Amino acid sequence: MASCLVAGERLVRALRPGGELEPQQLPPKLRAELEASLGKKHKGSDLPSGPARLVPFHLIRDLHQYLRESGSALYLHELLQGSEIYLPEVVKPPRNPELVARLEKIKIQLANEEYKRITRNVTCQDSRHGAALSELGKQVRSVKTLVITIFNFIVTVAAAFICTYLGSQYIFTEMPSRILAALIVASVVGLAELYVMVRVMEGELGEL
Repeated sequence: MASCLVAGERLVRALRPGGELEPQQLPPKLRAELEASLGKKHKGSDLPSGPARLVPFHLIRDLHQYLRESGSALYLHELLQGSEIYLPEVVKPPRNPELVARLEKIKIQLANEEYKRITRNVTCQDSRHGAALSELGKQVRSVKTLVITIFNFIVTVAAAFICTYLGSQYIFTEMPSRILAALIVASVVGLAELYVMVRVMEGELGEL
């Protein structure tokens, strides 16, 4: 925080013998403090002009109050022409090595977690090749299931026809009656099988 003023040449000349402040008859204490501040040069690396004369703000306030109370024709802003506020260089405290190491560890951990989150759904295999194989496998399984279902349907209907035809000989003596009974039973069994097949296919499509 700024607490001093870099005195310009105007203020320095005003306090010298024969300067503008000499007729003002400044209080001895105020004059002595101002002269001591102006006579003391401070080495400041942030000042391009090298050593600087630093005047505390409280002395500037005291000078301003005296000029105002005494009704002087001099104004403070005139005396401060060429002066600048002195901003000391802020010295940063050294960082704790343990804290720095902990922060670096946390940064690395967060970076690894972010990388894992981004690459969570990425596999080492070629996605297109894997997708093609998966699609081919699904098609093969679908064809295999369809073939087995059709084969079971044919076997079931044929078995129902044959069993009814052979069993109806104890009821009907005529061949057309036995064939008609076998066809009716085979049709009923076939319709039942078709109903079951449709329900199963609906369930599979629903899962997809």
